[in-house]
Amino acid sequence: MRTIGKTLQIAFTYIGTVVGAGFATGQEILQFFTRYGWWAAATIAAASILFIWLGTKLMLMSHDIGAASYEDFNKHLFGEAWGRRISTVSMFLIFGVSSVMLAGAGSVFEEHLHISYQTGLAVTLVLAYLVLSNGMRGILAVNSLVVPVMLSFTCIVVAHTLQSPARSNWLELSGDFSLAQIWTSPLLYAAFNLSMAQAVLVPLGSSVTDRRPLLWGGILGGIGVGAMLLAGHFALSAQMPGITQFDIPMGHLISGLGMTVQLIYIVIIYAEIFTTFLADVYGIMIQISQRSSLHSQWILLLILGLCYLVSQAGFTFLLSTLYPLFGAISIAWLGMMIWRRRIA
Repeated sequence: MRTIGKTLQIAFTYIGTVVGAGFATGQEILQFFTRYGWWAAATIAAASILFIWLGTKLMLMSHDIGAASYEDFNKHLFGEAWGRRISTVSMFLIFGVSSVMLAGAGSVFEEHLHISYQTGLAVTLVLAYLVLSNGMRGILAVNSLVVPVMLSFTCIVVAHTLQSPARSNWLELSGDFSLAQIWTSPLLYAAFNLSMAQAVLVPLGSSVTDRRPLLWGGILGGIGVGAMLLAGHFALSAQMPGITQFDIPMGHLISGLGMTVQLIYIVIIYAEIFTTFLADVYGIMIQISQRSSLHSQWILLLILGLCYLVSQAGFTFLLSTLYPLFGAISIAWLGMMIWRRRIA
């Protein structure tokens, strides 16, 4: 029973780390999959295979080489010199994405709860400090609470879509895109999300003494991500092509399901932003701890303070500036993960 519990914690943490704000709003699913029509089911299957295979491989390799941080892992992948350079660039980019997540949390408070942006930032920072002060245990505990709620909400959306006359759209829609563009999309999506997830999956892999929970946790986590992608695509495709005009497609989808479901959705958006924020900050904290003699609590406070300052630039500006840059590094990282067959 203890092994099963640890396996589920790992799977939930994997899902919670990958599933972020773009996923919750539906925009990521729409841009990477749904707009390609019936091909999306096949490309989601391809992305799911990558999440199952490489996510599990990432944690097992981290366990076997004893990688305390993603810098240790990247040195193993790329060699000492290049691994250090890539990790340094990744640290700044992950920090930027952390600021994006924090800004997104503030936007949820402002746009959906009609509470000030600064209040949203403050609440998120305090909660993050309380969770991350407990290290990996705090991250595992939060994801064990949040992810089951995400999965329950996904089931509600699917059940509602099954009543729609356009429920078969996910297998019938066509798109005017080249095969190269269609099949590049799942690679880009998996590369970006897995390279981001290494911030927490690497230390998670090295912190677990038994390989079995890592193996099955990675498999279940990858399946969970794939299932949520497919469910989101199923729901969004039933609203095509009109759904493409909305910045938050999923918000439009649930607008007719009543206030209770809408409130749950707001909580889900915030929770998905928060779990990604925790993962990114924790990864940066571990890497800086390896390079500095500062106490981890001071490093955590420093990172959170800097994230607060950068988040003042706003969610939209940060998102459009940082994500394309991180995408280029992610592809190189994915290639090395696929190519690297030996542990040492």
